Amino acid sequence: MRILVIGSGGREHALLKGLAADPATTDLHVTPGNAGMAGLATVHADAGKVDDADAMVALARDIAADLVVIGPEIPLVAGVADALRDAGIRVFGPGRQAAQLEGSKKFAKEVMEAAGVATARAEQLLPGADPAEIEAALDRFGPTWVVKDDGLAGGKGVVVTPEREAALAHVAAVHELGNPVLLESFLDGPEVSLFCLVDGETVVPLLPAQDHKRAHDNDEGPNTGGMGAYTPLPWLPADGVQRIVDEVCVPVAKEMVRRGTPYSGLLYAGLAWGADGPSVVEFNARFGDPETQAVLALLETPLAGLLDAVASGTLASHPPLAWRDAYALTVVLAAADYPASPRTGDVITGDMLDDAAKVLHAGTSRTDSGDLVSAGGRVLNILGVGPTLAAAREDAYATIAEIDLDGSFYRTDIALPAVEGRITL
Repeated sequence: MRILVIGSGGREHALLKGLAADPATTDLHVTPGNAGMAGLATVHADAGKVDDADAMVALARDIAADLVVIGPEIPLVAGVADALRDAGIRVFGPGRQAAQLEGSKKFAKEVMEAAGVATARAEQLLPGADPAEIEAALDRFGPTWVVKDDGLAGGKGVVVTPEREAALAHVAAVHELGNPVLLESFLDGPEVSLFCLVDGETVVPLLPAQDHKRAHDNDEGPNTGGMGAYTPLPWLPADGVQRIVDEVCVPVAKEMVRRGTPYSGLLYAGLAWGADGPSVVEFNARFGDPETQAVLALLETPLAGLLDAVASGTLASHPPLAWRDAYALTVVLAAADYPASPRTGDVITGDMLDDAAKVLHAGTSRTDSGDLVSAGGRVLNILGVGPTLAAAREDAYATIAEIDLDGSFYRTDIALPAVEGRITL
């Protein structure tokens, strides 16, 4: 099977690793890729923008791709999957309308209401709203305000704050971009990320994970695209995954079919597990980053055949998934000044950089002289795997300590609350 992966981050590097390990994969390509992917796939760095449907179709045709796997949200919301399907090419990823589950938080709320799925109460504020209207809306929320950019923001468009002025400032910042704002009630309880493969009304869950969004230890600092994640979750009830599937993912999948826009691809449910069980914080229309890196590290089922089953509409007949009996954890090495204005171009060194089993590239490139340098905010993802969550932590942190990048930082507490038994339901 000849496969093209669209994307350039740590999530796509993890997907490439999994696809390369499947004997069904005969030829692997990626666009635009990054410096760590050349050993796994043919890198097409200059094939065009990932949201340019014509360019992506042309590349897929040029390499005679049997399957295209779309990693990031931007090409999905732009309708690249639709263009590829119209060209007769199998695609892993939802079409434009279905991808609105991520592209528009208001749309996602409408789908959840129709499907009877538990989620936060929400109100939309459009650009140009009267200041008095904004103040009145803020009065209806709090004492912890959740203010979201009602569009694509790469995981960084959300502010959760007990300070009204900070909430008001984020409303103004989002409106300045010309985007609507969504105010939401705060959902208490630990967060759960669950990936589900969806093929119409067929829903197959992967392992549950937990992401760490804040930039610094103890959940301090600004929201980011994710600073680390771990799987599985020792504190989640034994029926936790099935409850999420039954109460959230299947109803949403059925509602999308009812609307005439069946979902095909990966549905990411980000949830808060409160006193009454799971409530949806957000949906993503693709594999989440950095949870993908940890989850795929434990998947034993061949990945190419699995994703192709979704793309070809045969997921219902695919054998049950097989998982390694272990824990996996990923820690993000971030560039100086991430997430506000990450510094790029700094040289990355360290003996562990060549350990392909543990080091996944997210924002890297090569200079003309061959130096590996930072090229994004989240630069590397370091994997750890072990028989216990504590062992997986030790594995990852032993590796990241051997990598040098001037001004970089990483959280030292990924999965620590779970290891120490501090997460309770």
